[in-house]
Amino acid sequence: MEEKNEYIQDDSENDDLQDYKIIKVDPKQSPIRLDKFLMDRLEKVSRNRLQNAIKAGSVLVDGKEVKPNFKVKPGQEIAVVTPHPPGENEAVVPQNIPLDIRYEDDDLMIVHKPAGMVVHPGIGHRRGTLVNALAYYLGHNEVLPVEGSNYQQRMGLVHRIDKNTSGLLVIAKTDYALTHLAKQFFHHTIERTYYALVWGEPTELEGTISANIGRHPRFRKKYTVFPEGDEGKWAVTHYKVMEPMYYVSLVKCNLETGRTHQIRVHMQHLGHPLFNDDRYGGDKIMKGTVFSKYKRFVENCFTLMPRHALHAKSLGFVHPTTGKEMYFDSELPEDFTEVLNTWRNYVQYRKELTKGEDGRYKEK
Repeated sequence: MEEKNEYIQDDSENDDLQDYKIIKVDPKQSPIRLDKFLMDRLEKVSRNRLQNAIKAGSVLVDGKEVKPNFKVKPGQEIAVVTPHPPGENEAVVPQNIPLDIRYEDDDLMIVHKPAGMVVHPGIGHRRGTLVNALAYYLGHNEVLPVEGSNYQQRMGLVHRIDKNTSGLLVIAKTDYALTHLAKQFFHHTIERTYYALVWGEPTELEGTISANIGRHPRFRKKYTVFPEGDEGKWAVTHYKVMEPMYYVSLVKCNLETGRTHQIRVHMQHLGHPLFNDDRYGGDKIMKGTVFSKYKRFVENCFTLMPRHALHAKSLGFVHPTTGKEMYFDSELPEDFTEVLNTWRNYVQYRKELTKGEDGRYKEK
């Protein structure tokens, strides 16, 4: 009987929905096909998915791409990136929910998710999610069972955005596309741009936030920065202030990594939480007076945009089949634009503020 004493390193805590494993082959291992070798060591991964992962370059042996029929040898190191199902292991009910599809071909689709829609089923959100809508759109007429339907349950999800974040998502329509896109997300070659409205004006108009993010030790629904880097996961956000408005700023954020709540946590760490972010302190006045007139103005803005001010604006990636560079951009949604214009008008007519050559508003 074949021994299985390999060392397996699991780094599956990746919020862009990929699993990463390193398997060190036992010195006594007899030669065996790579796909068969991995079938015996990876749970809930079909042989077809493994073969697609190998073809897509998501499986490396001693740092090199190989073919599915490659024979594993003793002492080799195998690195594997595979798609990872999000959330709970839920059955999916197809629902006829309208989808805002911005692009579609045989391999993938680009969907614009509105704020308020949950991406996938979970506790408290069994129906009405993007996955329920995708299940219906892709022609599944019956409830998709839990067992044996991981791909159907996922509906091609490679990444996700928060319920109250609007914007673009790429959806894989084939197993090969899913695997290929998962590799791109894992290696941080996907271009992702978000627009956020944050409180105040960052001291530096452009910069990089590199700080580990992990679950908050006391408040389990929140995430936090671990400055020393001894806990949490490595996370990098590049930001640029597009429009400083003294009280608030429109900021462009490019994600290098994809941790849960990454932009929200990083901007809070910088001292500029997202406008109306009730989880990270942005739902109260963070810049300006608390006098009644200004307070009413801010509360009116909260009413105009009753969610955190974050929009997944653009996506860039390599098409899994054609190899072509793909890029998609989206407009800011109506609630975001309305609040933005409201702040623009407010600072423009504040008599005590003047606009400097650097574009910043200053007190006279």
